[in-house]
This record gives sequence, C-alpha cells and structure tokens, in this order.
Amino acid sequence: MSGRPRFEYRVVPAPVRGRKAQGVKSPEGRFALGVEDVLNEMAASGWRYLRSDILPSEERQGLTSSTTVYRSVLVFEREIAPEAGTSPHDTGMPRTRPLVADPADR
Repeated sequence: MSGRPRFEYRVVPAPVRGRKAQGVKSPEGRFALGVEDVLNEMAASGWRYLRSDILPSEERQGLTSSTTVYRSVLVFEREIAPEAGTSPHDTGMPRTRPLVADPADR
C-alpha cells in the first residue's frame, strides 16, 4: 500500500423531509435544502461526501415476523493522519508468514 492515504468512513441517514426556509417554496427545494444542510455540516467537520446509497434493513414486525425496509444513507470519507512512528509502507494489516515451505517441516 506504499504511500497511499488511509481513510475512515461515516455513514449517516439521509434526511427524510425538507427544511423550510424563506424563498424555498417547493417540496423538492425544501428537500434539497435538508440534504445541503447535512453535506455542509459534515464538510465543516472535515468529511468529504462520496455517495448516497439505498440499502435493505431487516426489521421486526410484530412478535414473530420481520420485514425488509430500504434506508437511504449518505456516505462520507476523510483521510486518516498517519500515526507517529509508522512507516509510509505500513498497511495496518497484520504481517503474514511467507508461503515458502520450511525444510524443517518435512
């Protein structure tokens, strides 16, 4: 992974309703304003918007059954600063043994 930046991710629920504001009359405009608020809030905290997704979520319905609902989420990322004393070539993954057979094992 030599020199590649490492990232962390944050996934937040997408707004389900808009926000009223002066001059914004349509439901589409209010909804867009609600999404804009979330994007700007996350950007102020150093997060970069990546994408939105719709994912299935299984939820209980009553005592014995469940149903699948679909949730909209917004995905953000930000670069993780390298830890002090780590090599730029360190991937953060545990080191593995080489796949070469040891003659002593025979």
